[in-house]
Amino acid sequence: MSGAPPAMKQTDARVQMAGAYPGQIRFAATLPVVKKRKGVRVISVTSGKGGVGKSSVVVNLALALANEGERVLVLDADVGLGNIGILLGLRPTFTLDDLFDGTRRLGEIIVTGPGGIRIVPAGSGSQRCPTLNQRERLLLMDELDALDEEFDVLIIDTESGVSENVTYFNVAAQEIMLVLSPEPTSLADLYALIKLLTNRHGERSFRVLVNMVRDSDEGLEMFKKLSQVVSRFLDVSLDYFGCIVRDDRLIDAVRKQMAVVELHPRSPAAGCFAKLARALKNSPTSPPMKGNIQFLFRRNFKENHEMRYT
Repeated sequence: MSGAPPAMKQTDARVQMAGAYPGQIRFAATLPVVKKRKGVRVISVTSGKGGVGKSSVVVNLALALANEGERVLVLDADVGLGNIGILLGLRPTFTLDDLFDGTRRLGEIIVTGPGGIRIVPAGSGSQRCPTLNQRERLLLMDELDALDEEFDVLIIDTESGVSENVTYFNVAAQEIMLVLSPEPTSLADLYALIKLLTNRHGERSFRVLVNMVRDSDEGLEMFKKLSQVVSRFLDVSLDYFGCIVRDDRLIDAVRKQMAVVELHPRSPAAGCFAKLARALKNSPTSPPMKGNIQFLFRRNFKENHEMRYT
């Protein structure tokens, strides 16, 4: 008898737990080790609303991946209201504004953070138009292409919500990680984002990370609530990536403008990030091409390829 589970009735949503068969629960940290694909892995981290700790997740996950030996580049894609530098107490001389103004190259604005992670800082309080135009999008792609041998992972911290920038950066990434918190508004707004990315841009696969939960049981419960809503209306695959527990030492790290992985490495929250980083490093990536122009893969497209995000 085959080891695969019996056929199941197909539902509107193929809800899975970190790569398990449909209907099985398998946590991300138990995924088998696979040989890592050559090239840069591009992950967007996004949320339907602010206040769910998305940027803190990006900072700590990046540092945890660096502790696993990965060369990590963080792109602060909240153009005009960048938070990554603030969370780490950095004061960059140049930002994405200088790249788009044509006064600096990308390599000149990148700064080094804790653990050797590299950061592309966004401007904060900038007066420029927050929505990237096509010239700026292509410029950023070209500049990132030039750095593709220097990094293993590119993590994109998007804005919150459903703006044009949010959809663009998610569509341009290989993998989309959704950050959910245990609040009804977070669940409703995240569903709206999934619906937009699915219906208008053809995205079908998402990882879900639940932040600020009491324990792992609450994290799994929140994921189940989201999957129940999604399965009624959308044909997508949701993978439960894991959760980050609510931790006073994480709040202390934010106040001190440090990553909890660095300031309190033995804290429960830091342990969660370390576990997730190991799971992410050892998990297979999504297929590199999704049918649209992506970061660090633009050179594989013909010049007349039409961009689906416009």
